[in-house]
Amino acid sequence: MDPETRRPEIIKVTPLQQMIASCTGAILTSLIVTPLDVVKIRLQAQNNPLPKGKCFVYSNGLMDHLCVCEEGGNKLWYKKPGSFQGTLDAFLKIIRNEGIKSLWSGLPPTLVMAVPATVIYFTCYDQLTALLRSKLGENKTCIPIVAGIVARFGAVTVISPLELIRTKMQSKKFSYMELHRFVSKKVSEDGWISLWRGWASTVLRDVPFSAMYWYNYEILKKWLCEKSGLYEPTFMINFTSGALSGSFAAVVTLPFDVVKTQKQTQLWTYESCKSLIPRLIKIAPACAIMIKLFYI
Repeated sequence: MDPETRRPEIIKVTPLQQMIASCTGAILTSLIVTPLDVVKIRLQAQNNPLPKGKCFVYSNGLMDHLCVCEEGGNKLWYKKPGSFQGTLDAFLKIIRNEGIKSLWSGLPPTLVMAVPATVIYFTCYDQLTALLRSKLGENKTCIPIVAGIVARFGAVTVISPLELIRTKMQSKKFSYMELHRFVSKKVSEDGWISLWRGWASTVLRDVPFSAMYWYNYEILKKWLCEKSGLYEPTFMINFTSGALSGSFAAVVTLPFDVVKTQKQTQLWTYESCKSLIPRLIKIAPACAIMIKLFYI
């Protein structure tokens, strides 16, 4: 065997290292992808004014968050005036008139939910994959599907109540004491299951996406490695596999995304042909970046 193609020694990565890697990847992904969604929201708000009490969906590349419009006139970032002629024009005018930091408006509160969810998701996936491979063998094609489904179920289940509470706090500016009373009343009237309202629509979109994404990622990565004569994937192999598999999963699960979005908010009419391109623009780089940073 050629010494250059000899299989390298496998370095075992601990769960703590996986958590640190996924946390770092989550933050960097959100920093790169958030400006795309901020510009999208500003363009939509320009054509459809945001009255108090209405909602819009904010995505930081990791999760979608339901945001409730508040009072505040032009002080709120999503209500600031601007005569934008398109995406590029909006980028340039926001930077010139409001400063480059405005491209990350609204990001910090969403990271409180998005970073833990991403850490749970990626760490669980990697641990489950390693466990299943040790039990079933390295080449079982069902492993990424099963691991992806279970990991996404876990992440959505843990985060859903927290996201509901975050949205409620934003909508009426609850104090922590008022929030405690609200949660207690909700549980006593409707049971604990009421804290997972919206869980089903999220699972309907995210679980199929996760299953298809990881299956295609592993298949593409293996195929590209074989074509290149490599045992371990390079930067470009990981990046390309992540972007392509994310794009494919995004296209297939688009109807579920439309259903979920319409359940969350009726502010805008979402049509498949109109929401496809923005969804791809966000998901493809987000998947590629997270994969590369997690498996660096």
